Amino acid sequence: MDPSNPEIVLEVPPYLQVHKNGTIERFAGTEVAPAGFDSETNVVSKDILIIPETGVTARFYYPNSAAKTTKLPLVFYLHGGAFCISSPSDPLYHNSLNRLVAESNVVAVSVDYRLAPEHPLPAAYEDSWAALKWVASHASEHDDGEGEGCGNLLRDRVDFKKVFLAGDSAGANMGHYMALKLNALSSEPNFNVLGLVMVNPYFWGKEPIGVEITDTERKKMVDLWWGFLCPSDKGSDDPLINPFVEEAPGFEGVGCNKVLVIVAEKDILKERGKLYHKKLVNSSWQGTAEFYEIQGEDHVFHIFNPDCDNAKSLFKRIAAFINEQ
Repeated sequence: MDPSNPEIVLEVPPYLQVHKNGTIERFAGTEVAPAGFDSETNVVSKDILIIPETGVTARFYYPNSAAKTTKLPLVFYLHGGAFCISSPSDPLYHNSLNRLVAESNVVAVSVDYRLAPEHPLPAAYEDSWAALKWVASHASEHDDGEGEGCGNLLRDRVDFKKVFLAGDSAGANMGHYMALKLNALSSEPNFNVLGLVMVNPYFWGKEPIGVEITDTERKKMVDLWWGFLCPSDKGSDDPLINPFVEEAPGFEGVGCNKVLVIVAEKDILKERGKLYHKKLVNSSWQGTAEFYEIQGEDHVFHIFNPDCDNAKSLFKRIAAFINEQ
């Protein structure tokens, strides 16, 4: 907190400030890129209101070159931003999703869940789950769909037997918790989630591990983030942020057959990503978990620089994971 400015009651660097009158001032993730045709990647995007009760929207992406009669895999994407900044229309995420869709030849649904602190956690989880259920409801061949042709877009272009959950940072965290609830969608027999892609997952805990032990400044910073996002007596050992505590749901409940965990060498969160992969493969879960560490990069570098060589390699790895037979 800046002592020279008494109007600021809380700072969550580098994301936002909370003012005395309750105003939230965000320093990142506030710019907006319009949906439409991207000539560089030949990808089309469109914004749709999907949950009228809460105002949750999603941005749809599909390759313009794909024939309408060709059914493509669906990537259900949850963006990062520490649960408190950014959106699918953030130019950084919009550009990244265009490249992911073009490289993977998929349809993507990127969810604009509500942000903390205006909508305290678990609102983001609840919005994401409601959005996934909404998508699943369109898997029926007899569904009529509602709202600006969104149902037709999904039914015409998506192979609902090939659905993938994906996200980065906070979105990867939520992807894990969406995967734990997939059995609740068993009433939709035409809807099948094959895999989960987790890029730089945002997991944490009170006790430092790995590089967190020596990198005390960044450890304190990430502790501060979670304390602001989800005030509780459990702190950074709340099961939402620490899936390794005893009271968290067991890894055997992950409801898809394959998982790809991607970490970055310089990211302080990488230790938790490594631990996630280890816990998953050593649990009684029956699927296959892949692990990929990108050297020389930091947290969500591919969002900030989607055209660098390492980002291109990351997109290719995700595309291979989605399209492997």
